[in-house]
Amino acid sequence: MRAVVTGGAGFIGSHLCERLLDVGYEVVCVDNFLTGSPENIASLTEHRRFELVGCDVVRGLEVEGPVDAVLHFASPASPADYLRHPLATLRVGTEGTRHALELASAKGARMVLASTSEAYGDPQVHPQPESYWGHVNPVGPRSCYDEAKRCAEALTMAHRRARGTDAGIVRIFNTFGPRMRHDDGRVVPTLIRQALEGSPMTVTGDGSQSRSLCYVDDLVDGVLRMLKASFGGPVNLGNPHEVTMLELAHWIRRLTGSHSEIVHVPLPTDDPRRRRPDIRLAMSELGWQPATPVEQGLLRTIEWFAGRMEAGCGPTVVPAPAVPSDDAGSRADDARTALARQE
Repeated sequence: MRAVVTGGAGFIGSHLCERLLDVGYEVVCVDNFLTGSPENIASLTEHRRFELVGCDVVRGLEVEGPVDAVLHFASPASPADYLRHPLATLRVGTEGTRHALELASAKGARMVLASTSEAYGDPQVHPQPESYWGHVNPVGPRSCYDEAKRCAEALTMAHRRARGTDAGIVRIFNTFGPRMRHDDGRVVPTLIRQALEGSPMTVTGDGSQSRSLCYVDDLVDGVLRMLKASFGGPVNLGNPHEVTMLELAHWIRRLTGSHSEIVHVPLPTDDPRRRRPDIRLAMSELGWQPATPVEQGLLRTIEWFAGRMEAGCGPTVVPAPAVPSDDAGSRADDARTALARQE
């Protein structure tokens, strides 16, 4: 079996590539290294069943030879990244998704779209079932990501209905684990970095807003189960364990043994108040539910970040130009150079 993973050098994408290799797939990792890192896949480059293709899926996605699976994970995923690259985020969600679907259709492959809990916006229904249509601000600063993913879902279902493309959608809730960038702006790496540094731990608003945190290994397991399924979804993948941001800050401070002060900063615009997945569909259709306790996942993630800090490692993102989708080739060259240095 041969799988194409777009965004394969990203946080979740790299874990997905690794797991696919573990279960016997040949893997074609496609990335333009806008937010992905060559470091994430450095351990895979010598694997005989792994191939790295540096390209921007917005421009097209052509893969020679047979393809059995297409997993579309290419997109900036943290608020800091998609607010920095709003046009690229919209384009990869629309044009990039179209190209991934066309590849799957041409090859007769199963396609899995990585959508997001952001499709629900700031939800007025709690927990969120897949039947809920969401509460999204279509013109707010986060809309470049929210609406790109909602359009990607519409494209996926249109291909499934009109062309019979074997495609399915997973809506991914907050996921954490090793290989997250310490500077990507998401809450878990931010709080862990601050706690380990002994700097003030920043909690937005009064900290009463909640998220549900899923360890990356569990998320990847759900994606692979969706890959083996035949239904279209969408299906929620996330951990129903809900925690407030203030509780999370205290939790991480305790686990790290930090004495950092917890400080409050303003809430970002359109920041959702509550997030918690209803996973009954994933349980019934995929036989899936998260298996890693949140505290165990946090300890593994803290250990990984601590190891990087001890090694003096800085940010893991390859610098990108202000107009990202127009310079994919040079970014891919930069990434290959970085990999060569590491080897």
